[in-house]
Amino acid sequence: MKKIRFTFVAVFLLTSIFYFGCEPQTDMPVPEASILPERFGIDIPNALSSEYSLSNGRVAEIDTLKGNEIYEHLNLFISIGEEASNIVGEIIRGIAVYQINKPMSLSFEGDEDGRTKNLVVEENPSFDGENWEFMLTITDAASESELDGGKGLQIFWNRYPIKGIAILKPININREESYEFEDAIFRIDYSEAGEHGYEGHMIVSIANLPLADPLDDPYSMSTLKMFAGKDGDNIDVYGNSNHPNATFFAGNSGFNWSFIASGSESLDIGVAEVGLPPSNLDEPGKEMLLNYYSIKNVFTREIYDVWPNIDQSSVDAYLYNTGAPGYFADHGFVSGGDSPGEVYNDLEYRLSLLSPYNPKEISNLSINFK
Repeated sequence: MKKIRFTFVAVFLLTSIFYFGCEPQTDMPVPEASILPERFGIDIPNALSSEYSLSNGRVAEIDTLKGNEIYEHLNLFISIGEEASNIVGEIIRGIAVYQINKPMSLSFEGDEDGRTKNLVVEENPSFDGENWEFMLTITDAASESELDGGKGLQIFWNRYPIKGIAILKPININREESYEFEDAIFRIDYSEAGEHGYEGHMIVSIANLPLADPLDDPYSMSTLKMFAGKDGDNIDVYGNSNHPNATFFAGNSGFNWSFIASGSESLDIGVAEVGLPPSNLDEPGKEMLLNYYSIKNVFTREIYDVWPNIDQSSVDAYLYNTGAPGYFADHGFVSGGDSPGEVYNDLEYRLSLLSPYNPKEISNLSINFK
């Protein structure tokens, strides 16, 4: 079987896209007098967000789909969400040099593309059905007559409690680096206001990603949406990404990667379930998304569609690690289906309260500036 690869080229072109005419100030705190938000993201335990390279589950003579291969997109997915919030934090620290402490406007030259950027801070805007204290907009001056208004960044935020929305379009921030991602746009919602029952949460959404040639990479991603909520020591994460050209055994194409996960920050352990529903499935129910369309069930059905006379023991051996949920520690995948110990009990319970998004809604995801 082809290794399941879900590439996301240059995640967000990394922080090189977001230089705002000054050297990056990665360790510079936001000045006390600034009106900019102090935080804009959730840290996720390494057991769910780091690259796994050690434990792969059962070792056997027969070819067995390894646990890390099954869940490798999970850590990429979550790390993308973390990187998105980190980028917003870098932006806030980078523009803090302009001492943004009141409504204002200014222009500066983009450090990477040398183009003039306009920055405007306004009070009391409305967006997405809510009223906000402030809105900051950065545009590419020469592109302001375009349909997107040349907008590269908009941040809406309240200070007490911290809550905000950040929308970014790379092409209007750095023309030197982002032509491949001309239509790509992403959004980060962050709140410490207690919605959804968490002390803090973020929602990362990405739309209009360019698809690779299916012959080169059939698993490239077009859209993504991920929720992460912090509740004391626990971090709950769920979401979907859409892969319109993805195929597995039987040649059926178009899948969402749908998942739920919960991790402990102090113990650095995690539990996750993953499903592979069709991209066009209009279904919000967890039972359908993570049971009927679980990796094990999808792969089993497709294997028998292609090889109806295959020996059951061979299928069982190959799919040994696909049992749900999957268990993780700081070194990676531990086991699938069978709990490694009672330390995971609380995370299993938290998992029972989570569900991914409706696949069709994620496949049709759109993001717009004000």
